[in-house]
Parts: sequence; structure tokens; C-alpha cells
Amino acid sequence: MDGPLRGIRVLDLTRVLAGPFATMLLADLGAEVVKVERPGEGDETRHLPPMQDGESHYFLSINRNKRSLAADLKAPQGRQIALDLARISDVVIENFRPGVAARLGLDLPAIKEVNPQVVYCSISAFGQTGPYSGRSAFDVAMQAMGCAMSVTGEPGGVPMRMGLPMADLGSGLFAAIGVLAALVEKVRDGRGQMVDVSMFDAMAGLLTQYAGRYFMTGESAGPVGSGHPSVSPYGAYHASDGYIVIANLGESFWPKICQAVGRPELAADERFDSNQKRVDRRLEVDELMNAETRKRPIAEWESIFETHDVPHAPVLKVGEVLEHEQAKARGMVTEVEHSKLGPIRITGRSIHYPAYGGSHFTAPPVLGEHTDEVLRDVLGYDEARIADLRRAGVIA
Repeated sequence: MDGPLRGIRVLDLTRVLAGPFATMLLADLGAEVVKVERPGEGDETRHLPPMQDGESHYFLSINRNKRSLAADLKAPQGRQIALDLARISDVVIENFRPGVAARLGLDLPAIKEVNPQVVYCSISAFGQTGPYSGRSAFDVAMQAMGCAMSVTGEPGGVPMRMGLPMADLGSGLFAAIGVLAALVEKVRDGRGQMVDVSMFDAMAGLLTQYAGRYFMTGESAGPVGSGHPSVSPYGAYHASDGYIVIANLGESFWPKICQAVGRPELAADERFDSNQKRVDRRLEVDELMNAETRKRPIAEWESIFETHDVPHAPVLKVGEVLEHEQAKARGMVTEVEHSKLGPIRITGRSIHYPAYGGSHFTAPPVLGEHTDEVLRDVLGYDEARIADLRRAGVIA
């Protein structure tokens, strides 16, 4: 990949979602990423349906622009391969369960012995310190402990997980940001460091205005569906053929909304003439909005709201997003040549660098696709040594 991180090498010891998402972001920015996987099994996400010719949609979605090396890290020779790669890498990232990296001999002290200037990133459930540091957890547990489930869903409903795995994705984003900052300091001061990212911290850090509300009032916000605890009208409203979102961000938009939905008199109605009054009468405001928005289809409302400068959006399904003209114009869907599946579509790079022109991705690798290539061309192993490793079952 072309990009600002061209020339940066990343040793990827991650698996499942948070770690692979972080390393994919780095690969998207131009880093050379070598992903080490277990022979025979590989990353757990390689086995999650739906599948096509033995390849999982899940793995394909978060592992583009990487090379796959299949090596048994529990074998001494496999550990040596990882250390040899760490020696020539700028970054090492792992998201093993707590204690696994140390048992494998691939924790920070072991890596620093071969590469004192390494940027070592560890992604875990609760981080390297604190009373919960030894615990492991998955996205749904972190959404529960990190407040997402208590503010998602309809008022009075059961706690609900966000549809997107935000604890995994959020920690992956923070890991990539942390690695980038550490690389800047490494260039400036010549020293590497530990980047400690946790899923719990990621969710706590994303609380933003919910945290501010609690600090100011002592109150914990509850779920408001697609609405907003501090703004009205705000959320998804019924159109005749689906849902349209309206967002009243500031007093200046309320008269525009009233005009657009054909109820201009509501703008001066003393029951609704301030945001706080509308928040206090949220259910009444929503009923008024729904009564009008039900009268027209989404396409008509989009045209009307655009004309009246009302913040709005249709509620789109996955396929509608990926087939949308804006997604296509921004290169958010692209095609790559997979070594097994042939041409496949994947999502594009969310960060654009006009100086590098269009993005040219490589397909997510099949398990061990680049084992010989990396050992031979990157580490300089000769063919005899590679053959011995294969006979011993260390690589695949």
C-alpha cells in the first residue's frame, strides 16, 4: 500500500477483531504488516459463517493489505521466527488473553531484548493495571460494563447491545492512534515504548457527553431510542416507506423543521419555542413529527429537507450503504483479486490522502499464503531451513 506509513513494518500477533482491525488500519496507511497465525487453524475468525469456498466473510472484512505467515508460536522454532521478525519490525501488536504473551516468551521484556526501540502495543479487556487487569472479556461484556448497553434501545426496554461491536472497534481505533503517536516519538527521540490499550478504557473514553452530563448533574442518562437526551426533535421518524432521521441541532433549525413538515405555526407555539421545552415534551414533539412524516416517502422528504436546510438522513441497510452513490464516489467499496476466491469486493480506506491518488489494496490472505515469502525474502532463511521447519510442523 502507498501511504504515510510506507517503510514501517508491523509484526501482527493479533486475532479476532480488535487487534486485526488496528493492524488493518496501519496497513491501510501504508505499513507492511506480517500476520502470524496458528498452522492449520489460523485466526478464529477464519471459521465464522457465512463462508465461501472455505473462506470466512469475517476474516475477509478486517485483514486486507496483510501477509499471512503460519507458524506455531508454542514451538521454540516458531517463537524464534516471531523474535526474528520482531527484531526488524518497528511495531509489535498483540491481543492475547492476559498472561499468554509472557508464556509464549513474546511479551514486552522478551521483545525488547531483541529490539530495544520497538513500539509494543497490547490490547486487552482491562489493560495492564488495575484490579481487573487479569480478566478477559468479549465485546458484549465490555459494552455492558462500558455503559453502551444502558443507553442503547428504547426507554423501558431491556439493555441492548449496539449493533456494531464498538468495544472491539473502539479499542482497535485507539490502538492505531496510540501506535502512530508512539512512532512519532520514536522518530523524534529514538526510543520505543509500550502502548497499553483496553476495551474498557475505550468504552469509558467514548462516553464523552454522557460523562459530562453525569459530572455536572450526578445523573446517569438512560436509553432514548434513536433520540438524544438533550435535544428535540432528534431521531428516526416514520416515512410512508421507511424511516427518516431529523436532527434539530440548535434553535435556528426548529422553524425550518416546522416549515418543512407543513406545520409552520409550531415554531411560535409557546409549548415548543425552546429546546428545553421540546425536551420536556419529547413524546408530544415526536408524535407531531411522526404524524407529518408518515404522509410522504423517504425520497420526497430528502428533497424537502434539503430545500429547507434541515439536517436529515435516510435510515439505510448494510447493502444500501455499500451500493450508495456517495460510497462509490469515495472509494468505500473496491475490488481485489483473492488468491482463492478470485475477484471479491471489500470496503475501502476511510482515511483519504489525495497526494497518493487512488488506493490499490491487496486481498486478505489465505492461511500461510506468505510463509515462505516472508521467511525467505524478509528474514533471509534458506530453502533448507524452511523445509526443515515445514517437516517439523512448525510452519504451514
